[in-house]
Amino acid sequence: MSKRAILAVPAAVALTTAVVAGCSGSGGGSHSGSKAPSGSSSTQRTGPAPAESNPPGDIPDNQVYVAYRPPAGGFTVKVPEGWARSATHATTTFSDKLNKVEIAQASAGSAPTVQSVRAHMVPALRKQAPHFALGGVTTVHRKAGPAIRITYRTDSPPNPVTGKRVRDAVERYVFFHNGRQVVLTLAGPVGADNVDPWRIVSDSLRWQ
Repeated sequence: MSKRAILAVPAAVALTTAVVAGCSGSGGGSHSGSKAPSGSSSTQRTGPAPAESNPPGDIPDNQVYVAYRPPAGGFTVKVPEGWARSATHATTTFSDKLNKVEIAQASAGSAPTVQSVRAHMVPALRKQAPHFALGGVTTVHRKAGPAIRITYRTDSPPNPVTGKRVRDAVERYVFFHNGRQVVLTLAGPVGADNVDPWRIVSDSLRWQ
């Protein structure tokens, strides 16, 4: 082989390497371009958390319920047995996985109405609940008497490990008796079949 041919080989290799590097760079640019949806998903996370397609929040049919009586007394209400309990000044919460029962009480001068709840409680919820979406405000009848029920959707608190939020469906009942108001809030993932458990809890309130 002549010296000219031998010198041509490295030149060809260099050219091929440059072309491959160029393609590789182009592919990297394409790959980098494919990261754009990641930015858009970040934007989407500023909206409501997505509803689970197969919600894991169903409360078992064989769930046992036990009566809870607050330290101040005045009423009892059944809550699912075995759920974790936490409390603040006037609110007690029972939770398990993605579901929550919250019980709050306060003094009140008069019984709530659909109009008063729409005028006062709904605006407060709209400020407090992430991505609040009102379902409705209606009067319902339970064994403890009439109650105002608010249905709405909101984002759950972030998971302490993953930071993930889920979209919750919430039923909030406002009961009144002899100057005492009890607010019962029942929350679980959108799509979970908790109609019967929530009816058991909301129907179990007994004034004392």
